[in-house]
Amino acid sequence: MEFFEDEEEYSPEGENISHFEIAVDKGQSAIRLDKFLTDKLPHASRNKVQKGIEDGVVRVNGNRVKTNYKIKPSDIITYWVADSHRDTEVEPEDIPLDIVYEDDELLVVNKPAGMVVHPAHGNWTGTLVNALVYYFDQLPEMSGNTGRPGLVHRIDKDTSGLLVIAKSESAMTQLAAQFFDHSIDRSYIALVWGEPKEEKGTIDVPVGRSAKNRKVMDVFPDRDQGKHAVTHYSVIQQLRYVSLIECKLETGRTHQIRAHMKYLGHPLFNDAVYGGDKIRKGTQFSKYKSFVHNCFKILPRQALHAKSLGFVHPKTKENLFFEKEMPEDMMQVIDKWRKYVKEID
Repeated sequence: MEFFEDEEEYSPEGENISHFEIAVDKGQSAIRLDKFLTDKLPHASRNKVQKGIEDGVVRVNGNRVKTNYKIKPSDIITYWVADSHRDTEVEPEDIPLDIVYEDDELLVVNKPAGMVVHPAHGNWTGTLVNALVYYFDQLPEMSGNTGRPGLVHRIDKDTSGLLVIAKSESAMTQLAAQFFDHSIDRSYIALVWGEPKEEKGTIDVPVGRSAKNRKVMDVFPDRDQGKHAVTHYSVIQQLRYVSLIECKLETGRTHQIRAHMKYLGHPLFNDAVYGGDKIRKGTQFSKYKSFVHNCFKILPRQALHAKSLGFVHPKTKENLFFEKEMPEDMMQVIDKWRKYVKEID
């Protein structure tokens, strides 16, 4: 049994991660946490348990503790387990990867818009995982890692940008713990409808699955449902009817930026799921409508790009930071808006 993370961005459909809880009996004597878990968990060595505690993937009552912590009656012990078996349904595919950085522990890739991160219903091939399985199969020195692309987080199919991929169990554990602790530095660039009233702001509203459509996320301002979600945004440039903004994630819920910006009244440009694929701001003149629809054709997706990614290297403990500029479709549309605003001013 390998200890692992349950990073909050990871899909519940993910095959690599399982989450478990142990409720300590009321009559349990006070013994060390590492000894308790070694006795409780099959195939778990004392060293592996201690490493899991030190890495923060074993927690007591939601808190990180030391290996010599003595458990108390009614403590809740949470831990995450990695399933090291490859899904035989995943077919290796020779798909080019835009690798921004790579070493023995990890690689950072720039995912193009339109590529699904991992196989699922309706998308069994052509995914980033298919490409990673093929890529790792070409690395015989990665003994025991064949078919294990090491997904730690993901971004939506039609969102472009940076993802970090673990190449070892240790790297995956360490990176996932950073996601769990919200210490990963992530920023996104988005084009949204309208001009936010405040140049900077924070959206602190829970996000959860819609009861009407499970593929759509709703916000729950009354905090009676959903999961804690926080997005910090700042306006880069106002363009009359749209705005270019930067979003920094404190949490990483599914569709978080897209749902939060819709809640704020500024859905992402051409986001069909959250209402951004219609003209939300502007005039009724046919010339303007033609201009907007032309932009939709150039950018046939939500205008969202995962621009930067920063984290602590799992082995060297060095602070790493990567940036990738927006792809051509977003840049072209933003440039068109800038020119359009100049013409009408």
